[in-house]
Formats: sequence, structure tokens, C-alpha cells
Amino acid sequence: MPADGSAVHPRGWEDGAVMSQTPAEPIKTLPLVMEEPRGRKKPPRHLADLTPAERKALLEEQGLPGFRAKQLSTHYFARLVDDPEQMTDLPSGQRADLVGALLPELMTPLRTMEADKGTTRKVLWKLFDGALVESVLMRYPDRATMCVSSQAGCGMACPFCATGQGGLQRNMSTAEIVEQVVAGARSLARGEVPGGPGRVSNVVFMGMGEPLANYKAVIGAVRRLTDPTPDGLGMSARGVTVSTVGLVPRIKQLATEGIPVTLALSLHAPDDELRNELVPINTRFSVAETVDAAWEYARTTKRRVSIEYAMMRGINDQAWRADLLADVLNARGDWGWVHVNLIPLNPTPGSKWTASDPADEREFVRRLEAKGIPTTVRDTRGSDIDGACGQLAATE
Repeated sequence: MPADGSAVHPRGWEDGAVMSQTPAEPIKTLPLVMEEPRGRKKPPRHLADLTPAERKALLEEQGLPGFRAKQLSTHYFARLVDDPEQMTDLPSGQRADLVGALLPELMTPLRTMEADKGTTRKVLWKLFDGALVESVLMRYPDRATMCVSSQAGCGMACPFCATGQGGLQRNMSTAEIVEQVVAGARSLARGEVPGGPGRVSNVVFMGMGEPLANYKAVIGAVRRLTDPTPDGLGMSARGVTVSTVGLVPRIKQLATEGIPVTLALSLHAPDDELRNELVPINTRFSVAETVDAAWEYARTTKRRVSIEYAMMRGINDQAWRADLLADVLNARGDWGWVHVNLIPLNPTPGSKWTASDPADEREFVRRLEAKGIPTTVRDTRGSDIDGACGQLAATE
């Protein structure tokens, strides 16, 4: 899952698999969906949706002591408590009301799958309205990364991605996004993941959904993750990666937020003709416009942008496309603003797409590096539990 250099990715995860299709055939895609369906009920309001001042005000509106908001925040973000009986500094007579006001249950785990001797854990969550999402915790010797979903489903309609082919159900709330990270943090803190007690060091918005299509909630979640404890989880913004298929106006907006998260741009093709088919948002924002926005993000934030590129056999893995990709990126300057993260395509059930031949992948890397583009090949961790990029489909 990526941009911490590791291994994850949005919309569904490392994508995937077996091709009976050539570039000459038109690729059938769903329509782009930019707005969630109307009429969906909103998730319960939770302290992770609110600023510290808003938490205090909400309690006071309900006739409860405002100062208790900080205690509840400490239990949630610092102590990672999920059992009200352990919140012994709250008066027993008010505890249920306080917890009900600011710590409602947001999601229920339906299934946990493990790989890599238990160090990769994928959880299927059921939200309050029955919507299903998935998150993945990946523990490495030097870090622990949470890959989180930001939407139930995805409206970006990328044809090689399991999530994108499922369509968009709804946006997730800030608190629903944050709860995925807090749940992972609890698992680590309680020693449930091999390697002893630990903490989440990296969060990548590379699970289900297009993060920048749910901009307000995602920025809220980034702020909660990076707010100092006990107001938030106290993570470094440099440990947070926000992925996008290229919503140019939102990339530009993200650059103004003053939060130096890493931007990961899912490019997948260096030319408009192919990218229009692989990443339908390209019909609205061209490769040039999208890469310009990414370059501007790097210039403004001084954070190196990660270019995500799923390697698909016979589709986008030709040597000439590697040269073109390098030229497109180098045209914006060679001041270290970018690196390319190649993703070996992961299989999805019934898919017509397959991963590149290893020799073609090596040649692609060689061509990029020959033109001075730093290049890595993403770890496909979690693919055996459908937990890698492009694979998240959230089915019971």
C-alpha cells in the first residue's frame, strides 16, 4: 500500500488479472460518479467528527459537563479504550450518557483474515446502514501501516479495479475513517499482532473509494490523525498518504491545507488515449493537467509525490510507455519532486487483466531509472487474502 514505500492502495488495492483483451478492443467501463447517492442516512455523530471545542459544546447542549469531552477524547485517542467500564474517571451515573453522546458505535467487524504469519490483517466492517468496507493492517519490522477506506464502494469506475467495478454506495464520515485506524491501533497496542505491542506509524488512504471525492471527511480524518493527543492520534503528517486518481481541483485544494501529507497519484498510463480508458476521470482532466497539479502540490508542500502505476500485461507495460512516462515527469523538472511506484497487478475474480511479465517489468524499471526517475516496485502483501491494491470488494 504504498507511499510509505510499503504496500497498499486505494479503490480496492493492488489490482488485477487474466487477460483476454487487447488495447485495440474498447474497454467497457461504468459511468463516473462524483456525488454519493441522495437520501442516505448519516452515520451517528462521534467525537472524531468534531474539534475539541465542538465536543465540549455538544455535551453542554445535552446538559452534560463540557469538561468531560477531554476525558472521553483521552480514552478514545490516547488510551484506545472501547469498553465504557474501563472509563472509571467518568461518574457511573453519567457514563452511559457521555459515551452515548460522543462515542457511539460506528462499525462492527464481520470478518478478519490474516496473511504473512498474522502480520497482515484485513477486516471486513459493517457500517450502521449495512454498507460494507474493508481496511488492512500491515506490520513490518520498522513500521505498521493502516490502509483505510474512505467510501463504501467507489465511483471512479476504473475497469481493472474490483472496488471501482462495484460502484459507489456512499461516502464515509470522518469518524468512520478514523475508527479504522483506531481499531488497528488497539490491535497493535494489545499485542494481537505478532511482534509484540506496537503503534500505527503510517496511514494510507488506499482502501475502498476515491479519497478526494469525499474531501471534507478525508481532510477531517487527516486532522484527527495528526492532532496532538488527546485531541487526536498525534501522528506525523509525513506518515499519512492520500491517494487519488486525479481530481485536479481537489489536489490543488489539498496543497493549501497546510498539512504535508504525501500525495499518491494513480496514473497508470502516460498518454491520454490509454488513460481515458483505464482511468475514466482522465476524460475530464488530462494527463498534462493531472501531472501539473501533482507537480504544483510537490512545489507547494516540499513533499515528494508518488506516481502509482499498475503494470498490466500488454496494456500499459511497453518499453516506449516507460520512456514516455519518464519524459512526462521530467518535463516538470528533475529536482526530486517525484518517484514512480510500480504495482504488480493483483488478480480479481473474473478479471480480464493480468500482471506484466517480470522481464517487461524489469525493462520498465530500467528505462525509468535510465532517465533519472526513482522507481520502486510495490510489495504485493495481502494478495492471498484479496487485501492488495485493486482487490477490496467488501463482500460477506
